[in-house]
Amino acid sequence: MDRFIRALIQWQTADRPAPARTLTVEQVRRRYAAHATRGRNGAAPPEVAKTADQQIDGGDGTFGVRTYLPATDRGRLVTYLHGGGWTVGDIDTHDPVCRRIASALGAAVVSVDYRRAPEHPHPGPLNDGIAAAEWADRAFPGRDHVIAGDSAGGALALGIALHRRDHGCAAFAAQLLVYPPADPSLLSESTRRYGTGYLSELDDLYWYYDQYLPDLESRTDPAIDLLNADLRGLPPTVIGTAEFDPLHDDGVELAARMAASGVDVQHIPAAGLVHGYLLMADLVPAAAAVTRDVLAAVERKLTSPPMAH
Repeated sequence: MDRFIRALIQWQTADRPAPARTLTVEQVRRRYAAHATRGRNGAAPPEVAKTADQQIDGGDGTFGVRTYLPATDRGRLVTYLHGGGWTVGDIDTHDPVCRRIASALGAAVVSVDYRRAPEHPHPGPLNDGIAAAEWADRAFPGRDHVIAGDSAGGALALGIALHRRDHGCAAFAAQLLVYPPADPSLLSESTRRYGTGYLSELDDLYWYYDQYLPDLESRTDPAIDLLNADLRGLPPTVIGTAEFDPLHDDGVELAARMAASGVDVQHIPAAGLVHGYLLMADLVPAAAAVTRDVLAAVERKLTSPPMAH
């Protein structure tokens, strides 16, 4: 395990964080935001040319987006869905992540402040993401459009790509899914092995699913049970996983099933790291390195000839 990660685990263990289910939703949100800020270690955010916040229409109400324009614009577009179990996290917690993406890919980035569970359970956040991607197409026409997200945002990103495919919309140029949850049963070997003591607690994952999917029948929806979804016809994909992550096996299996379905997919493992490493890039050198590797893989998907089937 990375020595910086080991120190973070020791620090959090000493802090004895309460299980999410023993707190209010607002308390969990504040705790997540505090950890995200602490993970920046006082570092200056990656530079971009301009940012702008605005409200857009989701069909049944409005929600926010933050747009980042890169210092060097290479004509790309990324719609980004933040992580946080569909319940916590926001465009502020993931601001450095989106800045890095804008800089690395030379892309305009639309970060989606989708309405969160439990106030807005499934399919609310997914529908907001679909609307945001459509808005991004109109705001930045003619660009190679990448759909991306981490953790729960990665699951949302894949759900948006599935919706586009199934509704005959313009396909994304690529998709980036970093440590996505793909199996709502949470019964993989990695959940057993890394579900306690690795910064992402299995009991909290169950709680997140309960907030987002209070109707148990909805957990069979292909946008939720991603391992059993029809994965054919999806855009070139990069999947990032972390070694010491309860969701590690979800990402590995998702990559395998995509490949079996004919998708051009690359799996980028993160040895020694834990869930949430994108938020640790200012604090953990190995997390910064893997973040660069993941974005370089997306760059290759955008510049390589289409894979023959």
